[in-house]
Amino acid sequence: MTASLTLMQWLSPAFPVGAFAYSHGLEQVIADGTVQDARSLQDYLEALVTQGSGRADAILLAAAYATDDLGHVDATARAFAASAERLRETDLQGAAFCNTARAVWGLDLHGLTYPVAVGAAARAMDIPLGNTLPLYLHAFASNLVSVAQRALPLGQTDGQTVLAALAPAIADTAGAAQTTPLDALTSTSFAADIAAMRHETLQPRIFRT
Repeated sequence: MTASLTLMQWLSPAFPVGAFAYSHGLEQVIADGTVQDARSLQDYLEALVTQGSGRADAILLAAAYATDDLGHVDATARAFAASAERLRETDLQGAAFCNTARAVWGLDLHGLTYPVAVGAAARAMDIPLGNTLPLYLHAFASNLVSVAQRALPLGQTDGQTVLAALAPAIADTAGAAQTTPLDALTSTSFAADIAAMRHETLQPRIFRT
């Protein structure tokens, strides 16, 4: 029970990684009109979770959980970041996670990218990977739903409907990530990656990435 509560605390919006400040490029596709309602938001987030950066993060988290060589996994995560702001996002959130995990739980974590830090922390605390992966992806999707609610005329009920509809994709992606080797790390959400690059110069903008 304590392990589950710790995991929920790590992935809560209250945990100080600053996730609320990042749109992961979603602000750009909203500005473009690609995402404009609950249906298009659900489609966009499902693509990220199953084919894009959400899936990649899950594979990186699982690899970090399974290895004693965090440096290799972290270097892979940095090399895989599709844009300067995507790299800054995972770097700053990961550093913030490490700082808090070190201060509160005494974990010897320093300067890791976000999914690598969470995977390493879960292993150190004996939190099962099978619990960590779906909750990490759920937090990823939940944060982006929150972004959409601040940038679109999207109500609370619609936002929760989108998040509930993503549950099967989150569960499937999390399950597959447990057995996907790091060498199989891929992403096919090119439009989302390009949106993140374009978002670096979007004016005006509210969010990072």
